[in-house]
Amino acid sequence: MKCYSYFCAMRKKNKRIILENIEIIDAGAKGKTIGKAPDGRVVFTTNAVPGDVVDIQTTKKRKAYFEGNAINFHKFSDKRSEPVCEHFGVCGGCKWQNMSYENQLFYKEKEVYNNLLRIGHLDLPEITPILGSKEQYFYRNKMEFSFSDSKWLTLEQIQSGIQIEDKNALGFHIPGMWDKILDLKKCHLQEDPSNAIRMATKEYAQKTEMSFFNPRNHTGMLRTLMLRTTSTGEIMVLIQFFEDHKEKRENLLKHLKETFPTITSLQYVINQKQNDTIYDQEIVCFAGRDHIIEEMEGLQFKINAKSFYQTNSEQAYELYKVTRDFAGLTGEELVYDLYTGTGTIAQFVAKKAKKVIGIESVPEAILDAKENAKNNNLTNAEFYVGDMKNVFNEAFIAEHGKPDTIITDPPRVGMHKDVVEQILNIAPNKIVYVSCNSATQARDLALMKDFYKVTKVQPVDMFPQTHHVENVVLLEKI
Repeated sequence: MKCYSYFCAMRKKNKRIILENIEIIDAGAKGKTIGKAPDGRVVFTTNAVPGDVVDIQTTKKRKAYFEGNAINFHKFSDKRSEPVCEHFGVCGGCKWQNMSYENQLFYKEKEVYNNLLRIGHLDLPEITPILGSKEQYFYRNKMEFSFSDSKWLTLEQIQSGIQIEDKNALGFHIPGMWDKILDLKKCHLQEDPSNAIRMATKEYAQKTEMSFFNPRNHTGMLRTLMLRTTSTGEIMVLIQFFEDHKEKRENLLKHLKETFPTITSLQYVINQKQNDTIYDQEIVCFAGRDHIIEEMEGLQFKINAKSFYQTNSEQAYELYKVTRDFAGLTGEELVYDLYTGTGTIAQFVAKKAKKVIGIESVPEAILDAKENAKNNNLTNAEFYVGDMKNVFNEAFIAEHGKPDTIITDPPRVGMHKDVVEQILNIAPNKIVYVSCNSATQARDLALMKDFYKVTKVQPVDMFPQTHHVENVVLLEKI
């Protein structure tokens, strides 16, 4: 085995090596940072910041790259920031807390530009500087926590020799470990009373000896806790139970109702499936309404336990304003909103359009969209359910009219090629493409570049302290 200036393990079975004095030079996809090994291969790591000089112990070795963890720091980058959360480095939720927000925005904007250029091979206008989030912490309106009777223990706890009696946890899954839950003390993602409700739920459950879920054996009563909030101060609490004990369940729910009278919607579900998804489950409202209401520019959006809604309300408003501005509507246009979800973008632009038609594959989302449009007295917004590649066809266009403008906000995988082909067949004057994954967005834009020119690009940061970034692109017919 050829060795470079790093240490090579002698035993054949152990292929881990230590790469010494590696300068971290960039940030790449999925939040990983990048260095170069002495042999020229790229090195990806998750616990260093561009500008750091580190020793990296590899965890994966491939022909073109290594993956590993920084185990020793020779120099700390000036791009660093002190993490505010005690769980940083263990919890996988806010991987960029150790990087200053200014630099987070720099690398997010760079990723968008690189993807559009390298994957899409697009002729780009000058990209408008990324729109940062006013709130860098406590910005999420939805959090989901898991109960476990076998919480994840730190290396220090394991090595201490001290017997850990209390192994119950309420928090997040450790990355890559589906059966281990980090017991959260304070989370900086959702504003209070989120932390208070979570801690009160756990304390009461402990006090009354309610059993926490065991994901391996599928035993235990308490399974998950979901908290949703709105900018208007409404709160939804949903507890998912596995084993059904009526008296214990009702006592817990009564305790939360009395302790937190500001809870707008208190609900529960009995889920005895293998997985904890609730979309095929019956939700029971214990107290208050079965929904909460978000507001935006006078529009009200009813959000139930199964509804999709952008998880950063303030930045969602900024994102929608960019989308509406890019569309440049005059009031005379027929607009199609593809992958409309619960119709928030469609309703947001409706007052500037002649008519808006939203299409979405999830029936419950379309029911929400229709109800919200009715409550908002919008008579020029219609919603239809169906798989996009099937329902968005010639017959649908013939029935509802050829759109002047198309807004599309697909999931991370991007648009199906048949949908892209249909858009090109329709040939609207403008396309506004909203994306949470600029790589798949670039792939789709490449398929349209012979017919449309990219005239505006606006990245929007919805998720500070993470690598995720939204991007809005305006396409105009050549």
